[in-house]
Amino acid sequence: MQDRILIVESDPIISDLISRQTLQSAGYQTFVVTDGSSAIARAMQLAPDVIITNLHTPGLSGKDLLVALSSQRMDIPVIVVASPGMEADVIQAFRLGAADYLLLPLREAEVLQAVERILRQVHERRDRERLERQLQKTNQELQQRVRELTAIFSIGKAVTSITDQGYLFDKILEGAVNVTQADMGWLMLKDESSNNYLLVGQNGLPPAMAARINQPWEDGISSLVAISGESLSLHGDPVKRFKISALGQAVLIVPVKVIKQVMGLLVMVRRQAVAFSASEQNLLEAVADYASISLVNARLFRVVEQRARAQQIAAENALLNEKITETLLESVLRELQVQLSSVQAALDGLSRDTTRSLNLNRRKHIHNLQSTAGTLGDLSMGIKNALNGMRLTHKGESNLADLLGEAVNRFAEIARKNKVAMIAKIPSAPVMVPGTPAQLVQVLDGLLSNATKFSLPGGRVLVQLETTPDRQAQVMVVDTGPGLQQGDPAAIFEPQATDSMPSASHFGGLGISLPLVKQIITSLGGKIWAESRKGQGTCIYFVLPLLK
Repeated sequence: MQDRILIVESDPIISDLISRQTLQSAGYQTFVVTDGSSAIARAMQLAPDVIITNLHTPGLSGKDLLVALSSQRMDIPVIVVASPGMEADVIQAFRLGAADYLLLPLREAEVLQAVERILRQVHERRDRERLERQLQKTNQELQQRVRELTAIFSIGKAVTSITDQGYLFDKILEGAVNVTQADMGWLMLKDESSNNYLLVGQNGLPPAMAARINQPWEDGISSLVAISGESLSLHGDPVKRFKISALGQAVLIVPVKVIKQVMGLLVMVRRQAVAFSASEQNLLEAVADYASISLVNARLFRVVEQRARAQQIAAENALLNEKITETLLESVLRELQVQLSSVQAALDGLSRDTTRSLNLNRRKHIHNLQSTAGTLGDLSMGIKNALNGMRLTHKGESNLADLLGEAVNRFAEIARKNKVAMIAKIPSAPVMVPGTPAQLVQVLDGLLSNATKFSLPGGRVLVQLETTPDRQAQVMVVDTGPGLQQGDPAAIFEPQATDSMPSASHFGGLGISLPLVKQIITSLGGKIWAESRKGQGTCIYFVLPLLK
């Protein structure tokens, strides 16, 4: 297409030079007017690519023409022609929006160069505008694709996470209406007992029809898709033959299949006779696949729920059994403490009775009985500590510092009776690790019981908690016992460990075995190991990941 140039010049010699001799020869289309008023009308009619105007035209001057074009919001580049000595007028013209200027007398080469320079700018601007329009259109299409993919993703997420079927159907229909740009839609499922299709979900239906949820539904056209098993799209006059035309003039129906059997129908309707595109049909078929998955999941969910109920019953029975065990332990503890008090009082009375003559052998027996009673007292304290651990609440994380401090306090009395010093180095700040308090109490009681039990009188048990640079909580329990026999220290955590452990000289409280301690630590993502030398005691370490 030729570039159009409007020339505003009253001097025929100058206009002929610009128009015929210069621009037309170069292949441009030119139009000539002699005054500013005609130039405005002609510019509005032609929308030229460039205007060349003399600053001194009859009627409206060149500067007046610039003002008029600006007021009409006509973005047309203007080249002004001026006589020598009119530099001030040229500067004012530039302030009013002129693109370039030419000085009389004109030369063909100068005119052509100025026009070509301006037209290059015009073409570049138009190319940018065209690219911007294309980019805007592409962005709109991409945004639409993103909305569609987001809707599909949302449906997929709902299918895999929502178990409430009614709410799930609402989410599916919301996404289906969105991706197909429909005005309304509904989902029908086959009732296997009657073979009728029931309305199980809707989006945008009139209230009177929306109230028919879970009732048989017949729109006069969906049954055809149920028979054929193929998607159907109609718009305009063909829709008028069916009852569905009362709702809209464009219809898209997609079957929902489970193992090649039509178990449901997705129906989208537009009020206007605007056909659904092939892309929209493909999207709705993808939604129908998700609906099919939801039907299969619903069956699986029912099975899972039944199993969950069975597990809940089992868990409730386990809690009941735990309560029964706790109650029995409390009864045993009370009875044991009462009997121990009586025995201890009687033995103390015998040992202090100066009226009886007790030989050395009898006094030794009384001393042994008192020692045994003391051990039974320690056993009752161990039962009490175990009961306290059973009563702790179950949480997914615990403050290891607090639990370790409480464990040290529980075992301090037992250690004192066994003439063993209990030394603790525990930070005051919380140390949060995975595991329930009940689990970690069992671990700590097991380690402290083991350390206290195998420490020799006059020895010590060192308990230390610290955090490592790699965000681990490390606990160290060191005893001054006889140590382990030669061999791998890791063997103490094996099920047969009790066969290789040295015998304890006294009671160390109730605690779970080291193999069970290892099982709990590893299940929480931690590690446990031991270091020991014969005659130099044993050091047991375990680490758990920090949570905060």
